[in-house]
Amino acid sequence: MAAVPMVELWRGGLMESRHLGHAVICDAEGQVEQVWGDADAVIFPRSSCKMLQALPLVESGAADAAGLTERQLSFACASHMGAALHRNAAAGWLAGLGLGEADLRCGAHEPEDRAERNRLIEAHEAPCQLHNNCSGKHSGFLTLNRHLGGGPEYTDIDHPVQRAARAAFEEVTGEDSPGWGIDGCSAPNFATSVEGLARAMGRFAGALGSGDARDRAMHRLTLAMADHPEMVSGEGGACTELMRAMGGRVTLKGGAEGVYVAILPRQRLGVALKIADGSDRGKDAAITALLIRLGVLDAAHPAAQRRLNGPQRNWRGREASVLRPAPGFAG
Repeated sequence: MAAVPMVELWRGGLMESRHLGHAVICDAEGQVEQVWGDADAVIFPRSSCKMLQALPLVESGAADAAGLTERQLSFACASHMGAALHRNAAAGWLAGLGLGEADLRCGAHEPEDRAERNRLIEAHEAPCQLHNNCSGKHSGFLTLNRHLGGGPEYTDIDHPVQRAARAAFEEVTGEDSPGWGIDGCSAPNFATSVEGLARAMGRFAGALGSGDARDRAMHRLTLAMADHPEMVSGEGGACTELMRAMGGRVTLKGGAEGVYVAILPRQRLGVALKIADGSDRGKDAAITALLIRLGVLDAAHPAAQRRLNGPQRNWRGREASVLRPAPGFAG
């Protein structure tokens, strides 16, 4: 099946643009509840699957052996803005391992956080790998690597860290990955179907924390992200703002190229969506629409209004356009 319309941009009474995509909702047993578009569409989940990549860190015992906090576990699943909060979190984590910024393999980029970017400019400092939006995930990889006794190149596809990540990914999605690519942070990213990704989120949603090591790990990561949303993206980020708006009842994680997942423990449901054009605007609006449909997000909350149905204003503050759910999607 083809991608279906999910979000429309209206300006001056005319539809100007449309975002198409695929979305699946699965229950805790992995059964499909609802589909838009093609459930079998194969995608790279990108950063939306960081809680899957963090599973070996927790279920192996590496997290407890290193004395990691729930805040650090949330950070292991982050795509953060490189704010001082995040830079310091990564630096402190690595120092606790007896490691440093040079041990990371994620690469450096300018922080998205404006205050930290301005600080770097004023101090004539270059951004470092601590600012990388994936430095939390890589700190988790290094913690697992120390536990496993692997070599320093932990992003290599045949490294014990990545073998463990792939095994957990395939087991929880219920699918053999048809391939992999290199993510922006240099770690392998394993492909799966939209249904497989939703199935994995449903299993996270059904984890009670009283079962086997995987159940306990899924439950712990879900709660850590919901309880520490500031670590997941940062001030102004969709994940952080929307999780706060829902009072920690739902765990969210976006990924590059239009991917989003949601874990709803109270409803025992998992959601995965992919916007075909890869846009952040489309994915933020689409996940907002689904969360409203599922009754966990108030459509009138400012965090929701900023991404769907609220006025989009121009640089003079004039209302210019509005993003709406497409007819038939999440209505």
